[in-house]
Amino acid sequence: MPVMTSPRLRMERLSLGDAGFMLDLLNQPTFLRFIGDRQVRTLAEAEAYLRDGPLASYAQHGFGLYRLRLKATGAVIGICGLVRRDGLADVDLGFALLPEFCAQGLATEAAAATLAYARDQIGLQRVVAIVTAENAGSIRVLEKIGMRFETTVRLHADSEELRLFGLPLTTSTSAESPAAGSALR
Repeated sequence: MPVMTSPRLRMERLSLGDAGFMLDLLNQPTFLRFIGDRQVRTLAEAEAYLRDGPLASYAQHGFGLYRLRLKATGAVIGICGLVRRDGLADVDLGFALLPEFCAQGLATEAAAATLAYARDQIGLQRVVAIVTAENAGSIRVLEKIGMRFETTVRLHADSEELRLFGLPLTTSTSAESPAAGSALR
């Protein structure tokens, strides 16, 4: 059962049955380069990643990362959702797609749906996103959904510097409205 939908996507809770997909996604060269190495190399490690990450987040916060599935074919193409991270005051929007599904507007569609869900269903007042400076594709997605660069942050003292984008969520601001992005500049 989908948690949310968009014109081309169903967004569903992940389960331990997604271990094979997660193993593949977490070891894609773009994931390793732009998001980081999660040290997941086996199905058992992928199950532990799911159990300790998204599944634990659903139980603790009522939200997390969600499986992205194309409505037209049923193909699982990536993840998108909300993460409560140590080191960030606000909930973080995160997304990652398998390379063959990038540059088709799907990440933007999923991220916009997630912002609407965060505002309308969860009641969040603000969402942030963190990204490496060289991840131009993800920065474009964040800007398209109305998020704006605010500052740089480090999640841990020894971690790399990340760009932090933010967006206040109000009932009068729709993530799907083109005017919303321009009104927040």
